[in-house]
Formats: sequence, C-alpha cells, structure tokens
Amino acid sequence: MEITKERNGSSLTVALKGRLDTTTAPEAQKFFEGCYEGTTDLVIDFTELAYISSMGLRLILMAQKQMMKQGSMKVVGVNSNIMEVLDDVGFCDIMTIEPAA
Repeated sequence: MEITKERNGSSLTVALKGRLDTTTAPEAQKFFEGCYEGTTDLVIDFTELAYISSMGLRLILMAQKQMMKQGSMKVVGVNSNIMEVLDDVGFCDIMTIEPAA
C-alpha cells in the first residue's frame, strides 16, 4: 500500500493506493494518527484503492469519529466494488462518500 498526503492549511487530502487490509491497516493507522492535529477538513482519496477489508473499514470509521470532533471528512473516488461494501456496512448513511467519476 502507498499513502500520500497533501496539506493546504488545515485541509488534508490522503490518497490510498493498493489494498487496505489486515496487513496494511496498522501502518495506515499510524499514518492517520499523525495527521489529525491541525486538520479541520480531511479528504480520503480512494481513486487507486483496489480493496478494503474489515480492518480498513475500522480505520475509516475511526477517522470519521475523530474528524467529527474537529471538523469534517469525506471519502472520494470510490470504485463500484468498494462503494458496495461501504453501502452494505452502512457507511453511506454516516459519511460523505463520493463515487469515482
């Protein structure tokens, strides 16, 4: 998995590439924990995310809970397979999620 970030003031975009699963979620969690301070607008870009497991879902839910305390979060660029998973677990009801173009 590759993780990149782009900060613009208090806005942060984090792009995930590859698989967010049991193997990569701990690394991603450490990355996210270091990004919350000073962030009021978090965008998580799934454009190049191929797969998400339950561990990845947990990480995204934790990010949402943190950002509800300090600002907003949205997930963008979600492909149809991952969108189906997010919808099945109810994330579409509690998060701002934008499908891939």
